[in-house]
Amino acid sequence: MVNKNSKIKVLVCMSGGVDSSVAAALLVKAGYDVTGAFMVNYDDQSQEKVCWRSDYHDALRVSAKLGIKLLRLDFIKEYQRDVLDYVYKEYSAGRTPNPDVLCNKFVKFGAWLEWANELEFDYIATGHYAVISTRAKRSGEIPLVRLLESKDKNKDQTYFLHQLNQEQLKKVLFPIGGYTKDEVRKLAQKFDLPTAEKEESMGICFVGEVSMREFLKDKVKTHQGKIVDSAGEILGEHDGLAYYTIGQRIGLSLRPAMRRGSNPTNVIPVQTGIQDVKPFYILDKNTKANELVVGFDDDPLLYKKEITIAEVNWTSGQPPKFPLKCQVRLRHRQELQSATLCHSERSETKSKNPLTITIQFTKPQRAVTPGQYAVIYLKGECLGGGVIL
Repeated sequence: MVNKNSKIKVLVCMSGGVDSSVAAALLVKAGYDVTGAFMVNYDDQSQEKVCWRSDYHDALRVSAKLGIKLLRLDFIKEYQRDVLDYVYKEYSAGRTPNPDVLCNKFVKFGAWLEWANELEFDYIATGHYAVISTRAKRSGEIPLVRLLESKDKNKDQTYFLHQLNQEQLKKVLFPIGGYTKDEVRKLAQKFDLPTAEKEESMGICFVGEVSMREFLKDKVKTHQGKIVDSAGEILGEHDGLAYYTIGQRIGLSLRPAMRRGSNPTNVIPVQTGIQDVKPFYILDKNTKANELVVGFDDDPLLYKKEITIAEVNWTSGQPPKFPLKCQVRLRHRQELQSATLCHSERSETKSKNPLTITIQFTKPQRAVTPGQYAVIYLKGECLGGGVIL
């Protein structure tokens, strides 16, 4: 009997990690016509170690084990144009962008998907922890593709996928979305994959395990400026606003007895090991004055109950009805926060999607970071999201 999947062509993103390896293995086992693809999106020859080469070799080993062809694709130009240039611009403006979200939207499920369509692949597949579901509201209507949270809520990656649209989602398979990370590891061992025991990489998407400061130092112009508390008291100097993010602990401490307006000579470095000191955290960035505003972890300036987002994408293609009680995640792996989408209005910015949304949280949110994304959920479904202003 011929497997019905054998005529379905799937191009699998092979990153060299265990998740994408198991995704490919599951598709092969299910009988699909599988081809692997390894994307090269960044190649800095000035580095001592070109980060993608070892991952490519691992992807080759997995492909050989599975008996599938592996293509090596060059998307360096697209990644530079659609991701890196935007990232440099945002950091230069004092904001903190998310390159992984942009990479998924414009490269992996953008340029790469277009390339796959040209070669007449029916689907692309990745090792993301997410689930695709289809439904039709009424009989005869075109089914709506829904982006759902994965079985493993700790590993769920819908946060990074919230900018995808219906045209992208209907061409995507997420084979490991119904498994936990532990189950994926066991499957890798069962399939005897070369990457079964490989540790996860924690670097920048397609750039490698390099610190953001190191990555930005030759790409973004920075200027030293003052570090001040929320009352304007000068406490020190920063190296450049691009190197800091809201909520980050900074290497200064004050004795708890100090009050705002105290003599700044009482500022002492965290590294001194002096007991009974209270650490500083970054509260805000004053880009006009080139000042870094810091304070203690209980400073009200570090917490917000209302935010505004722009460049909003709805995975269904249509916005929900307002007001909407829902859950919101402000960063990957953050516990979902109860919130209400209060209203929408036209933004003054000249963006392709000039819609802004106001979000009111039930509880104040710590370290809301402009440039990052607020992602909206309802009953396990990722509805979409937008960039935080």
